Amino acid sequence: MAKEVSILTVEGMSCSHCENAIKKAVGELNGVDSVKVDLNSKKVSVEYDAERVELKTIRDTIEDQGYDVK
Repeated sequence: MAKEVSILTVEGMSCSHCENAIKKAVGELNGVDSVKVDLNSKKVSVEYDAERVELKTIRDTIEDQGYDVK
């Protein structure tokens, strides 16, 4: 298992609803172990198994929720 942690800058998050939407959507991806959202710094930290899910899939999932990943 190739565990990786990626920290993404996500624009457009402003409240706990935003935080929960991202945690739920990304957390449901096969291979994602944990999702942490920091609204103040606009950072989303994702721990995942790189053999089971690609970073592009995680980014696309966040963007599908209506946020911009930088």
